[in-house]
Amino acid sequence: MAQRKLRKANVEGHRRKFMVIVDGTPECESAVYFSACRARNTGSDLHMLFVVEAEDFQHWLSVEAIHQQEGEQKAAAVFRLYQRKLNGWGFDGITLHETVRHGAKPEQIIEAIEDDEDISFLVLGASTSAEGPGTLVSQLAGTQAGSFPVPIVVIPGALELHEIEALA
Repeated sequence: MAQRKLRKANVEGHRRKFMVIVDGTPECESAVYFSACRARNTGSDLHMLFVVEAEDFQHWLSVEAIHQQEGEQKAAAVFRLYQRKLNGWGFDGITLHETVRHGAKPEQIIEAIEDDEDISFLVLGASTSAEGPGTLVSQLAGTQAGSFPVPIVVIPGALELHEIEALA
């Protein structure tokens, strides 16, 4: 088994980060709110990650460039949305980190965690859909949970904000 990097959140000069994947879904809002509560309550930071999913544009490089540019613009809009929500919820004092990555979500999430030794938790929101909790929750908290580099916290999508705050 490969040697894992130790998290450095407790080393002087470092701060624990709660990472949440932002995509604008209702369950994402629950994950952002929980992460913000935990960050506030533990003196930690909040790290928002937006992943622009890769598409196959092998013969159309200009189309791929446009897709990436549109993804960056969407990421900026989603970050602004959650910044406004965080301020409205009273979390304007939290240190916020924003990252945009390009590629497949599971791989980009793992790479982001490996690249930042301060990320100590991945927080995901579970969908209330009849189809299941969502692709990321199923993949990461299901099949990959035993070998994941940090704990995964799954927030039920049906919880109200006041219930999430009581848990956080």
